[in-house]
Amino acid sequence: MSSEALRKKWDRIYRTAAPDELPQPARILAENGHLLPRQGTALDLAAGLGGNALVLARRGLDVHAVDLSGEAMARLSARAEQLGLTVRAEVRDVVLFPPLEAAYDVMVVSRFLERSLAGNLVRALKPGGLLFYQTFIREKADAAGPHNPAYLLRPNELLELFKDLRLLVYREEALIGDLDRGFRNEAMLVGRHL
Repeated sequence: MSSEALRKKWDRIYRTAAPDELPQPARILAENGHLLPRQGTALDLAAGLGGNALVLARRGLDVHAVDLSGEAMARLSARAEQLGLTVRAEVRDVVLFPPLEAAYDVMVVSRFLERSLAGNLVRALKPGGLLFYQTFIREKADAAGPHNPAYLLRPNELLELFKDLRLLVYREEALIGDLDRGFRNEAMLVGRHL
């Protein structure tokens, strides 16, 4: 799908999202926010409505949010202003224009997978910078998320993609044990740039 077709698709999705509903952060950030630095620059990549960006801004970080959808970025900007938070929201195709090298202390990516960007994401972190990453896996317990294998992680693939980072947190339960409990359908990772 072309960049323009993807933009139109996501603009349509975000246009129909409930306007009063506060976007929630990814579980990887909600459960591991204690690892965040007290200050620094943060990037919410493929930010959507900006649940991660708003949490990062509340924590006092200088936040940059990027997404292909202009609709999402406009809604994020309005929500941040309403909450008295500063978030620099930018419409950008991150595949064509990846983040700059050594620009961020924190990066959050949730429910977005573009394997070719993995190296760029590592290089975009400053020394000691943290990557919080969460997205869908192939071994899902139900039909949640995408169905196209191009957008689903293979077992342990997230570990492979970010093997150059120091692993702090990893979770990928897949189809093991009681499927009615635990963290299913996605993998999550927090890694630190060395």
